[in-house]
Amino acid sequence: MIYKADENRYNNMIYRRCGHSGLLLPALSLGLWHNFGSVDKLETIREMLLFSFDNGITHFDLANNYGPIPGSAEENFGRILANEFKPYRDEMVISTKAGYLMWPGPYGEWGSKKYLIASLNQSLKRMRLDYVDIFYSHRPDPDTPLEETMSALDLIVRQGKALYVGISNYSAEQTQKAESILRELGTPCLIHQPRYNMLDRWVENGLLDVLGKRGIGCIPFSPLAQGLLTNRYLNNIPDDSRIAKPHGFLKKETLTEQRQNALIRLNEIASNRGQSLAQMSVAWLLKDPRVTSVLIGASSVNQIKDNLQALSNIHFSEEELKLIDETSIPVKLA
Repeated sequence: MIYKADENRYNNMIYRRCGHSGLLLPALSLGLWHNFGSVDKLETIREMLLFSFDNGITHFDLANNYGPIPGSAEENFGRILANEFKPYRDEMVISTKAGYLMWPGPYGEWGSKKYLIASLNQSLKRMRLDYVDIFYSHRPDPDTPLEETMSALDLIVRQGKALYVGISNYSAEQTQKAESILRELGTPCLIHQPRYNMLDRWVENGLLDVLGKRGIGCIPFSPLAQGLLTNRYLNNIPDDSRIAKPHGFLKKETLTEQRQNALIRLNEIASNRGQSLAQMSVAWLLKDPRVTSVLIGASSVNQIKDNLQALSNIHFSEEELKLIDETSIPVKLA
């Protein structure tokens, strides 16, 4: 059966301007970091992508290393794009990144022009695209001059392989320098993708101010702190949860008694707002006008559906914000 997008897909989504650009992004964007790789069921991936688009999520965020195996998320997305989404390509914002290890040797990671250009060429082939809408430097390179990394981003735009460029995981100081270099080259820095949630607020120590002043959009990832900001850990640790697994970012020692009590209190605040803890966590990020979109992850259609409900209430009273600030206990994730 040929896929036909829902005619009402734009009716209920909020679209926000990305910095000082002409680009609007949906308040929720879908990240393909986990659950979209070669080890996952293609039919489930297809269902999540189609459901997202049918509900106004037009931005799909990837990276060269997303999988597992690395590159397989782009391959799966490219397959579905060619089969179902082809008529709708111009209604989508598709992004990818390069910065982490992709192949052996000195040219397979970080921020050299050699690596960034080669990586994007590979990504375009995997996704069966002529260009991406946004291409990111995924992380700053301590050993490559920032001028080289930014000139590679500028070249990529001039080659027509990306419409916009962005950076991810850059500090406030690094962001200022990167933005200045790109501006001089004539290719503005469109967007910054940092990790940001109620338990991890490092961006509030300068980065958000830089983004606001320089007209750069912000799209936080890990809005639910790898699942901590959900109802999964309010009572105990489920056997199938991320913390219970021997690998990954979350460790059992992360969930201290003090932090679990804080999560319970945050959940009470959310309940009083008529939201789940996860919904409030997403809404809390969108309260700041400097945040263009929140990058959600998902393993099922139901999780996406639950996140969409956060958009029904993204306003907070001063009392609610004060309670959240008093309750949140920072957590350091790898």
